[in-house]
Amino acid sequence: MYNKRAMAHSKLEPFSEGQRDIARWAKALGHPARVAILETLARRGACICGEIVDELPLAQATVSQHLKALKEAGLVEGTIEGPRSCYCINAESFNRMAEFLRSWMNDQCCAPGCC
Repeated sequence: MYNKRAMAHSKLEPFSEGQRDIARWAKALGHPARVAILETLARRGACICGEIVDELPLAQATVSQHLKALKEAGLVEGTIEGPRSCYCINAESFNRMAEFLRSWMNDQCCAPGCC
């Protein structure tokens, strides 16, 4: 029987953990609504989902879907307390992403004057 998850995992094995991480982060950052959510969380420090909805021209369900994608990528942490959800930026993950990007750019960058 075909196991889609196992097939997808085996295709990712040849790539380093760092390569898989940057791809996951890039995918999560690939929508302007998610960038706006991260900016809101950074500015406020922590938010309740309803407050994020008040700042964006998106429905509650749409904001929740974007928060889920950010959380799955490890960029956001959240807790659910009854009907309220509180989210904040995962500082450890952001610091790791920033360090990886700095290192990656230093290692991969072309020579001055190239292109």
